[in-house]
Amino acid sequence: SRAKDVTMPAKLPVSFFSPRSPVVDLFRGQLDYAEQLRQDSEIVLYFFYAPWCGQSITAREEIEHVASRLSDQVLFVAINCWWNQGKCRKQKHFFYFPVIHLYHRSFGPIEYKGPMSAVYIEKFVRRVMTPLLYISSRSKLLDFLSNYEPGVVGYFEFNASPQPPGYLTFFTSALHSLKKDYLGPIRFGVITDKRVAREISLEHSGSVYLHRHANTSLIYPKDIMNYTAENICKWALENREMLIRWLRPHGGKSLLLNNELKKGPALLIFIPYNPLAEIHPLLDEITKVALEYHKCNKSQGAEPDLQHLGDTDSPAFDSSVTDAHLKLSEPFSITKYPCCNTVVLPQWHSISRTHNVCELCVNQTLGVKPNKVHVPHCNFLEIEAALDSFYLQEHTFFQVISNTIECSNFLSFYSPFSYYTACCRTVNRHFLSFISSEKTIFQTPKVAFSSHGKKDNTQFSIPHIEDRNCFIPDLNISSMNITGLSCRTNKTLNLYLLDSNLFWIYAERLGASKSTHLKEFAAIVDMKEEVHYVLDQNQSLVGPTLENFIKNFSVLYSPLKRHLVDDPSAPFPEQRVLTEVTTHTFHETVFRSEKNVLLLYYAQWCGFCASLNHIFIQLARLLPPDNFTVARIDVTRNDLPWEFMTDRLPTILFFPHQRKEQSVKFPEDFSVNLPNLLKFILHHSRLSASEPCTKECRHKESVLQQGHISHLEREIQKLRSEISALHQAHDQLEAQLSEARRDEQRLQQQKHTLEKQHKTLQLHSEQLQATYDQKNRELLEMAEKLQELADASENLLKENALLRILVAAREGKLQSRDEIKESLQSEQTLPEDNDVSPSTATATLEEKRIDNIETIETEQSSGNRTE
Repeated sequence: SRAKDVTMPAKLPVSFFSPRSPVVDLFRGQLDYAEQLRQDSEIVLYFFYAPWCGQSITAREEIEHVASRLSDQVLFVAINCWWNQGKCRKQKHFFYFPVIHLYHRSFGPIEYKGPMSAVYIEKFVRRVMTPLLYISSRSKLLDFLSNYEPGVVGYFEFNASPQPPGYLTFFTSALHSLKKDYLGPIRFGVITDKRVAREISLEHSGSVYLHRHANTSLIYPKDIMNYTAENICKWALENREMLIRWLRPHGGKSLLLNNELKKGPALLIFIPYNPLAEIHPLLDEITKVALEYHKCNKSQGAEPDLQHLGDTDSPAFDSSVTDAHLKLSEPFSITKYPCCNTVVLPQWHSISRTHNVCELCVNQTLGVKPNKVHVPHCNFLEIEAALDSFYLQEHTFFQVISNTIECSNFLSFYSPFSYYTACCRTVNRHFLSFISSEKTIFQTPKVAFSSHGKKDNTQFSIPHIEDRNCFIPDLNISSMNITGLSCRTNKTLNLYLLDSNLFWIYAERLGASKSTHLKEFAAIVDMKEEVHYVLDQNQSLVGPTLENFIKNFSVLYSPLKRHLVDDPSAPFPEQRVLTEVTTHTFHETVFRSEKNVLLLYYAQWCGFCASLNHIFIQLARLLPPDNFTVARIDVTRNDLPWEFMTDRLPTILFFPHQRKEQSVKFPEDFSVNLPNLLKFILHHSRLSASEPCTKECRHKESVLQQGHISHLEREIQKLRSEISALHQAHDQLEAQLSEARRDEQRLQQQKHTLEKQHKTLQLHSEQLQATYDQKNRELLEMAEKLQELADASENLLKENALLRILVAAREGKLQSRDEIKESLQSEQTLPEDNDVSPSTATATLEEKRIDNIETIETEQSSGNRTE
């Protein structure tokens, strides 16, 4: 029968953390005991791990470091969730390890998905410990609102016990925000002073305020949405303003970068970041640039000016608060802060070096009084509607060359309270500056504004050109203002931050230097155009540098130079038969060279490309090196200009001399071999028939032919010497083969001999087995006989003991008989010897009876011994 499978039981788990560690290690997966510990602590961190997991082992030291700093306030519990007998393994089903869960009293779990670094874990734990920041003064309010992270402020009057109504709901909403989005958390603050709350127009206890830098701040609409923690968190997440976002790839397969880069051009900024630091000067400077870049619809009348909040000793505090409230209570218009877009008219005339460039804006009339909470925002539908109206009135701006600015207004088709403003002028393609000065440009144009052919009221016809600091951003880079630039260009950038201490490898892939000590780097990536630009690392990463970098990208004809990835290593450092081309040597080797160039596009993973190496090496040896260059380029390690890109490997291009722009591709339906390549090169390297050939040309052609002939003769001599060498090698190989055949025959004979010996040994083995079986049976029979003898010996011992008893009895009887005999002899000495007395007769009979008894006993004992 088949043996059953035997499964070895798992070894008992051992402690994962040191006994001296402040972390409680439940290495047997005691989840029920962990729940008991959680009931007695306010803040608890669960660290679910697997003992074999490398990431768990790496994170163990980080967790111990955090626990050593916060063990007096937070309970750290590590649970082995891999042992199959533990309750954690039976109740939890994790797809990865380690997993960190935090609990704040009864709220949780809040999963931490950030980097497994001590500083980041500690920062997150501290946020869970204190989800609300207490704002006690105007200066703290200014610091809170000036942070780059979105801020939500709640006003509560603590005159009730234990907490004012709605405070616990607001507190729970802060925990919900940490649970839903750990990458872009929202900062929650609490104001208890009524005077400080009035700075942001919070009058009633329980009011919630969402601060936004570039757009109008909002107040939570209690009359529309229920006042619950989930609704407050959802409202804040949907309406928050993300000027700049952190990217933290987790290191595994993820679509994080792909999803973000597909949204549009992205500015990736790498800075060394310490989450526990109190101040971040570089981050603050970058935040200011991001704020100015996105400040499109910012109205000074729509929001209170917070600059005066920093002056805590200002005597005019009350008046400033009153003025701020007056500004907020008054109806305001966003006419002066519309949404704009730059458009270029199609060239209808024959002059190709000029363009009609217009700024198209969406405006609203002063009659509109939008609610502060529901301020309408310009969207793509409005811009599209404005563009449609603009093209319907396109004939108004058909000016071939004009030095004046012409503006017109168009009523909206969809709303009687909206109109569109367009201000255009003719500009040169090469960024010729305006003839008039900047002041003249931004003066009110003295032109008539039309609304579909009707005169428009000047009260509602304020042209957009009067309210902006610059007109067309693509004309003068130096005079361009970055304020609101994201809304004045079609090349809007999304700003992202990455911690260079953790993700510097991404910066190196984008072009950062590996030898730099200061890990600061910035790059713009545009996936749609398949280009990216790198900020010069010799320049310090400061605000003005970033502003210029953004401005240069935003113009219509960007002066930025595309960064191309280059592979400095060459696969043939010693052998120079094939020329290895890189990004930096492409133009030098291919275009600027006076030789005919045959270029092979290959990749390291392409197996067929590698099989062509010997063909190209032979081709390079055949072609004269003075006139031809055989090269190759690794497309996976080098970037090429778009006109020379290819989506198929291998690809072969031939660049003929004096006609490098007329590159020819090797036909894909031809097999890649040496004859076909030679025919392809010779066919396309000849001079065109349309070009006249002079005597000098014929002389050069004859010299070239003689050079080809001499080169081919040398190659023929080389081939003959190689053939003779191959013949010699063939003879040597034949001798070796004959010797190998003899060795094979000898081995065959030895094999037959060994087979005979094997058969003999097999027969001998069978005989030995039979003898072994026979001896085994005999031994069994002997064992049975020995057992019988042992049993008989035991019986004899018993009989021997009985005989000894009988002998002792017999000796007693003999002694008594001797005594009787002695007594009879003494009686015989009496007189009357001749008379036989009755007593004598009686004694004689008794003696006979005793002799008979002894005889019978002796016979019985003899019979027993015989048996």
